[in-house]
Amino acid sequence: MRRAVAVRLSALLAAGALTAATGVALSTTTASAATGGVTGYATQNGGTTGGAGGQTVRATTGTAIHQALCGRASSSTPITIQVEGTINHGNTTKVSGSSCNTAADKIELKQISNVTIVGVGSGAVFDQLGIHIREAGNIVIQNVTVRNVKKSGSPTSNGGDAIGMESDVRNVWVDHVTLEASGGESEGYDGLFDMKDNTQYVTLSYSVLRNSGRGGLIGSSESDRSNGYVTFHHNLYENIDSRAPLLRGGIAHMYNNHYKRLNDSGINSRAGARAKVDNNYFEDSKDVLGTFYTDEAGYWQVGGNVFDNVTWSSRSGDHNPAGPNPTSNTSVSIPYGFTLDGANCVPSVVAQTAGAGKGLKVSDGSCTPQSPDPTDPGPTDPGPTDPGEPTDPGPTDPPAGTNLSLGAGADGSSKASGTSYGNVIDGSTSTYWSPSGSTGAVSVKWGSATTVSKVNIRLASGSGTIGAYRLLNHDTGAVLASGSGAGTVGFSPVSLRKITLEITNASGTPRIAEFETYAS
Repeated sequence: MRRAVAVRLSALLAAGALTAATGVALSTTTASAATGGVTGYATQNGGTTGGAGGQTVRATTGTAIHQALCGRASSSTPITIQVEGTINHGNTTKVSGSSCNTAADKIELKQISNVTIVGVGSGAVFDQLGIHIREAGNIVIQNVTVRNVKKSGSPTSNGGDAIGMESDVRNVWVDHVTLEASGGESEGYDGLFDMKDNTQYVTLSYSVLRNSGRGGLIGSSESDRSNGYVTFHHNLYENIDSRAPLLRGGIAHMYNNHYKRLNDSGINSRAGARAKVDNNYFEDSKDVLGTFYTDEAGYWQVGGNVFDNVTWSSRSGDHNPAGPNPTSNTSVSIPYGFTLDGANCVPSVVAQTAGAGKGLKVSDGSCTPQSPDPTDPGPTDPGPTDPGEPTDPGPTDPPAGTNLSLGAGADGSSKASGTSYGNVIDGSTSTYWSPSGSTGAVSVKWGSATTVSKVNIRLASGSGTIGAYRLLNHDTGAVLASGSGAGTVGFSPVSLRKITLEITNASGTPRIAEFETYAS
């Protein structure tokens, strides 16, 4: 696949001097946004690289951004636009050209592709001016703040959306941005992050969405179900009334987000939408998951979430919260690899990484923020696989000692028809557990704390290949080890009551014959 090029943020600051007339400068270097790599659904459908490999331009006005787009050889010529300063109505005008289609009251990314907009220097703020993406593809927006965009009052921009996507949009990665308003619809504001009319393969990561009546939506109406394949991870939603987000049809994956003060409702899955909701931290909020304001149901798969001071209202009519004890009512297969932080550490990790001006720090699943690696080319696409091709797991020699799983208990996230959680602890390789899709989790548990330092994963005959897994201390959410395939894995001894094997990527359907655990 095409890859996001990782360079240090300081390299972006090495662009040429600004020209006084236009606020735009050309650099002889080529660069993309400093990053640890694009993640989530934006890695699919060929990947998302933005302007990687193209010319780099510096802009301090909205007009200069439009000039950079219009000055390209074609509407698909790669370009990275480094933005610094405050972009507003006073310095944003329409620019014409054969490679662009701009407007005066917004940053218009229309009928174009292969563009990166990245904040540099002392920061970039889009003040009362939204970013509109329409009939476009392969767009990266990173390290900027968009605030107080209005649909009524004065001035107005972008229908009141901080970032809005519509009409055949593909492959957008929005990362380390801050999107904020100063109220709800009655104060003139609309959504912070909206997708509609056939928008697909989008990732919103390490971002802050706050102080708004509406966090965002996927689908403009119950009939607009052409959108989807959207990932939300390591974001902070704070002081949002509703739509965190609203899903109408399609598939969305929410993991490791911190939801704080969702005042009316949170993730609103409806009109056939399916949401996979993993290891999020919900705090001081109301009705954080469910189907609201419609009788057209949506669905969810939940696991590993923390609900801290969350209140749930009773079900009535078109108001159907998933709580007070949310359980899965669907299964969602995720096609890309991802690494989960334990939910308990999500508030700390998100506080250190999410939003503009945070140095583009990311998490590697260890609950410890990491600075971007300037040599990391980003995630690679494993390429197409044949899910029907069986693998031969071959013999696996167990570690020495007693298999602590024998006589223990077992549970998990889902199980395919004809399989059982208990099959992974029965000592027989002729029986097995499989998730209901290609990914899922199975756990071994004890009635009292038990010390474990090694596990042995045995696959049954005909199993699909495990592309990525994590071993979790289920008590704390800490990651003990991660890898791929099967066999023996060691880690520092840990005392726990429950250990979980979480399969996050697989070719075909995994068949786990035995989940053996050992003290040494």
